[in-house]
Amino acid sequence: MFAEERPCLQGLPVEPFRYYRFGVRAVHLDGCVEVEAAYYSTPPGWIGQRVQVQWTDLHVRVLDPRTGQLLREHVRAPRGHHRIAEPDRPTRTPASTLTLLALARHAGAHLHGVCTYIHEHEGAAGVRRILGVLSLAKKYGPAVADDAAKTALDLRIPTYQFLRRYLERRPPAPLTLRQIDPLIRQLTLYRELIDQQTGDPA
Repeated sequence: MFAEERPCLQGLPVEPFRYYRFGVRAVHLDGCVEVEAAYYSTPPGWIGQRVQVQWTDLHVRVLDPRTGQLLREHVRAPRGHHRIAEPDRPTRTPASTLTLLALARHAGAHLHGVCTYIHEHEGAAGVRRILGVLSLAKKYGPAVADDAAKTALDLRIPTYQFLRRYLERRPPAPLTLRQIDPLIRQLTLYRELIDQQTGDPA
């Protein structure tokens, strides 16, 4: 019964029909957008802007939100990994990255050493990890984080992951060490003040 139709039939496509999911993403300092904890590059000039994103289990497409033009198409990456098209790799260090490295230098020499290593070995893909190192310095304090960075450099593991785990497992400083600051009075002075107010003998 299909004899008339058979000459018009075509072969099945090589891959199944693509069912895309859709979203809007901001382009971060590393020039990438995030999709399900993986990162995909956009063409130069899109940092700080928002783009439309379509993705399946196999592909990610980045679109111009104004025209719908396809900017980039990438094969899906595992969680935590990057896909950066060769034309999207900067030929020189972006100003935003130089600013982050300057902040690291201000936070501590060893922190700057770790951030420089990340930048030299990972390029644009390492910007998020540099931001992570700076956030650790803010959370734990520059001195503590710089000391951890020195350990990372000495052990030749200058990575954000090592710093984070090292600082998370680092025991808190004893109370006596925290009281070295001259602005913090000795506890005996507070006890004497309480005794005076309550009328108790010293």
